[in-house]
Amino acid sequence: MVLGQDGNHLVNLIVAVAVAFMILKLIFVIYRMAELSEASYYTHIFNWFILPADFGDMMSKPWTLITFMFSEDRIFYALGNLLWLGAFGFIMQDLAGNDKIIPVFIYGSLAGALCFLLSYNLFPKLVAVADTATLYGASTGVMALAVATTMLSPDYRIFPLLSGGIPLWVLSFIFLVISFATIPGNSAGGYISFVGGGAMGILFIYQMRRGNDWGAWMNAFFDWVGNLFNPDKPRKSKAKQKYFYKVGKTSPYRKVPNVTQKRIDEILDKINLKGYHFLTDEEKEILKRASEDDNL
Repeated sequence: MVLGQDGNHLVNLIVAVAVAFMILKLIFVIYRMAELSEASYYTHIFNWFILPADFGDMMSKPWTLITFMFSEDRIFYALGNLLWLGAFGFIMQDLAGNDKIIPVFIYGSLAGALCFLLSYNLFPKLVAVADTATLYGASTGVMALAVATTMLSPDYRIFPLLSGGIPLWVLSFIFLVISFATIPGNSAGGYISFVGGGAMGILFIYQMRRGNDWGAWMNAFFDWVGNLFNPDKPRKSKAKQKYFYKVGKTSPYRKVPNVTQKRIDEILDKINLKGYHFLTDEEKEILKRASEDDNL
């Protein structure tokens, strides 16, 4: 599928991540122009979109399980995520089709979020700092996409004109090194979420190879939502049942059986074995037509 083609899930995902970043940055600029403090922006705006580590706090803002993966306030992280998302998404599109990209991204982000929440609510050392820990950004979903794409075909070649190309696993290794190296040293949640996202990428491809498409329901839902806002899309309507009425004594149609010599011989054999009375109405009709045909 061409990147600019309608219905391209990779382009839609990139646009969603980019637009969400720009909207949050625009709100931040408005706050600063209004001479409001940076802390006020994070308290009243940004914190309502990112995932808190404290389970009770998360339950009061359950939508953050979705919004955190589209929230970012660091421009270099945002650009990096968009570049890696485009790179691995394009390869995934080539290897497995257009409809696997968004499910892998969302499943991976949710798996990373679940691991993040569990670790900060179960491990004593992390429980102590759970009230200040948060998770946000598309990195976890991109990690799932990178691992899933590499699992599909680690020897897939990129830049084929460069000495036969570079294996995909090399690009993935570079991505992993950069991703883990750029996580702040005091952010254990970042490492944990990456592990959860990568594990989900492996599990998704494993199930796909077994014939289980975990993204089918998600794609069907997105198509349904998209059709709601597309007036040009032909809507399905129930087929009208047609009724035919017989008028008069003449049948509306008459089934005429084919008369062949082979069929006649079969009927004659049946008469010899069982008798004429065992013939069906169709077989009697064939004999009658055969007797009236001068060519037989």
